[in-house]
Amino acid sequence: MIEPLRLLPDRGAYVRAHASMAAVAMGGAMALLWVLGNPHVWTGAVAGLAAIALRGWYLASEELGAVWLIQNGKLLGPGERRVPLADIAQVRIILGNVQVVTRGGDKHLIKYLADPEATRAQIDRARGLT
Repeated sequence: MIEPLRLLPDRGAYVRAHASMAAVAMGGAMALLWVLGNPHVWTGAVAGLAAIALRGWYLASEELGAVWLIQNGKLLGPGERRVPLADIAQVRIILGNVQVVTRGGDKHLIKYLADPEATRAQIDRARGLT
């Protein structure tokens, strides 16, 4: 049996994604408080940071444990996802993640990758496109 190709999430990519989300949440919360006339706009930054930090901590074990495999002509993912490589219509990079679109229109997102371009190339090689 051929050893499966493993596509693993990267902790650094996970932290960077959450840092970006925190910056957006902080700015959005501060802007909302400013529009509402709250004199303590700075509390929006604290709330946005706390919300995203809590989300990141809570979801880390699940998201960083999501392993995708390329094996026996299939892309296998968490939650018993099974995508035949021959059924893949498109592989694209979206915000540092890899989206796999099937011919039937199903979409699967492989998240928090250290090198999304390399992952796309690995999937394309497995499909016989390169």
